Amino acid sequence: MLNKVILIGRLTRDPDYRSTPSNVSVCTFTLAVDRNFTNQQGEREADFIPIVTWRNLADTCHRYLSKGRLVAVSGRLQTRSYEGNDGQKRYVTEVVADEVRFLERSTTSTQGEGFPHNPAGSSPAPGFEPIDEEDDELPF
Repeated sequence: MLNKVILIGRLTRDPDYRSTPSNVSVCTFTLAVDRNFTNQQGEREADFIPIVTWRNLADTCHRYLSKGRLVAVSGRLQTRSYEGNDGQKRYVTEVVADEVRFLERSTTSTQGEGFPHNPAGSSPAPGFEPIDEEDDELPF
């Protein structure tokens, strides 16, 4: 059996961070992922995918992610159900992430140019410098 999801998109709002009664960190956010085609009006549509992270990954996402950040998420698709306040059974489908990669600089990060795993002022990988231009200005 295989259950693997890989997504690249932008956060639609700041993450929601909380702890379970047994003090396990959980961070949730919604990722807007563009579709590969345009609709009849020529507009690109997006899907809005709920993402859940746990423990250390939840702590990292809470600390460094914010609305609009571009991230790559890999994990598994999960469907669960619960009973709502009105007694109706509700179903939720979400991605339980086991990896979240930050794909661009944060303008609000307090540590190291927006890359939490790098020392202050260093580039994200040796020999590479981040590109600050807009996508329309890139030569490819």
